[in-house]
Amino acid sequence: MTDNKNQPTSIAAIKKAFANNLYHNIGKPALAATPQDFYTALACTVRSMLLDKYIHSMATYLKKETRIVAYFSAEFLEGPHLVNNMLNLGVIDQVRKAMGELGLDIDKLISLETEPGLGNGGLGRLAACYLDSLASLKIPAIGYGLRYEHGMFEQRLEDGWQVEYSDNWLHYGNPWELYRPERTYRVQFGGYTESYNDPEHGYRVRWNPGMVVRGIAYDTPILGYRVNNCVLLRLWQAEAAKDFDFSDFNRGDYYGAVENKVVAENITKVLYPNDASQAGKRLRLEQQYFLVSCSLQDLIHMHTVMKGLDLSSHHRSVAAQLNDTHPSLAIPELMRLLVDEHLFPWDKAWEITRKTFAYTNHTLLPEALEKWPVPLFQSLLPRHY
Repeated sequence: MTDNKNQPTSIAAIKKAFANNLYHNIGKPALAATPQDFYTALACTVRSMLLDKYIHSMATYLKKETRIVAYFSAEFLEGPHLVNNMLNLGVIDQVRKAMGELGLDIDKLISLETEPGLGNGGLGRLAACYLDSLASLKIPAIGYGLRYEHGMFEQRLEDGWQVEYSDNWLHYGNPWELYRPERTYRVQFGGYTESYNDPEHGYRVRWNPGMVVRGIAYDTPILGYRVNNCVLLRLWQAEAAKDFDFSDFNRGDYYGAVENKVVAENITKVLYPNDASQAGKRLRLEQQYFLVSCSLQDLIHMHTVMKGLDLSSHHRSVAAQLNDTHPSLAIPELMRLLVDEHLFPWDKAWEITRKTFAYTNHTLLPEALEKWPVPLFQSLLPRHY
């Protein structure tokens, strides 16, 4: 990695960068700024210090000889980023003095950071620790997860009873993430399949979906401790492929005009939707399939388009680790992508798949091991004609 020796971390440079972010990114003078504005300006200032390391790391990841760890997880309990990034950069003292000279209490600004609602327990914390360790050990890695709009519920006591409120952690935005609309992939649900013969007269299957959802990437750099290496946390947000039906709207069917948008965005609306109902079970399964399909398409794109390598060597570029049962659909999905989309023979596709994946099991308790009824799978998959 290229050492970022020229990164300005003097007190004067930090004050100047902070003022520029407040003015150009927030669009306010100091007299009109709220405490939240000051926090966001500080977060942008610290983020700019690590972006050079992040960009050089990504350039290393795209070298043809580099093999990356792809960590699939339904949760990433990262915790607040501001203090962690200042600690890893070694600039806490400089930033504290710079804020003090501007009349700001850095501890109060730190307290304003909303914890990302991307996990709720040991599974998510383990995933976050893995990313921190991989970054500090300078091991190329990408963590793949979902960008939940609402994390675990916020718990309050009212009149002696627990009341649950949504955890809208993205209300003020997330200054640590980078929006990547160019990394968008189609995920299919339902519909039907039809068979055909490829140019070599081999039997093939084509999927004509009933619904298509787009997965759009949001990237968060995860910096290692006192090193010049970042790993990448890439989260997928679901959007409708067609989010507004103008003809329905003109007919006065205002709800029908946005129905596709509502259905699609529900996939990444909530972390762990209640699965007591059949609809909840279905939504959880949709989340898991959406996660693995977006992530595998992204890895294939990285290998073939960005690295320019043949897909038959995909397992030499990626070592994919499945964090518990939630991403286990990645195995049949990679087979589907290789056989149906890229026309690999079954045996070759299985060889690539087998050499790509590894799995971490967290418990053998029956209540923790997911079981999905076959009719539920059938409701999400295409019918075959």
